[in-house]
Amino acid sequence: MAKEDNLITCEGKVIAAPSHTIYKVALGDGREMLCYCSGRMRRNHIRILVGDRVTVEVSAYDLHQGRIVFRH
Repeated sequence: MAKEDNLITCEGKVIAAPSHTIYKVALGDGREMLCYCSGRMRRNHIRILVGDRVTVEVSAYDLHQGRIVFRH
């Protein structure tokens, strides 16, 4: 599987976790979006809590949801 070239990477802070797999992230520019964990983070049992700073990848085609790829 090839990596997508049309991904936007940005940083944000987790502000809510309405379920175990979905997180609400506030980005640096003031936007909020729903995000889910990447497969590597799930496979390695990396926990994400409210207040964590995270790196999010967003598709250029859908700017309303993203994938959390790194926890700082």
